[in-house]
Amino acid sequence: MGVHSYTVGDITSPVTPSRLFQALAIDNHNFAKYVPKCVKSIEFIQGDSTTVGCIKQVNLPEGSPLKFVKNRVDEIDFDKYYAKYTTIEGDVLGDTLESITYDNMFEASGTGCHFTMLAHYHTKGDAGVEEQHVAATKESIKENFKAVEEYLLANPQVYA
Repeated sequence: MGVHSYTVGDITSPVTPSRLFQALAIDNHNFAKYVPKCVKSIEFIQGDSTTVGCIKQVNLPEGSPLKFVKNRVDEIDFDKYYAKYTTIEGDVLGDTLESITYDNMFEASGTGCHFTMLAHYHTKGDAGVEEQHVAATKESIKENFKAVEEYLLANPQVYA
């Protein structure tokens, strides 16, 4: 098994790290409300959003090339605005990936936040990672981030 790492999120926002961390890492089960074109629903399979070991199934909308992904929360640091989770199941893994682990970091930057997401693709055997898969992930992360950011800017009381 190989591990291939990429930066899939590198975004600066006027929204504070605490609000983005809460929306994107802790309460992301509300994504269907913020980004219904990207997420149909999120179901808790095990635990809750603040618990390491929590497993959530993200169901994607009709017309999406993927049906669902299951993510396990591996680490949460509320003080440092850091979350780590692993995609453990879903058609995103295809035939070549065992899992994908994501490191999410929300750091203060000026009056807002700098968001960084690293993806670690754990491949089966000596398989590589297709560049188009990484590019699609980057685009999806950016689209979801911007939709949540827009929602938070329009609703300053949310996670204030």
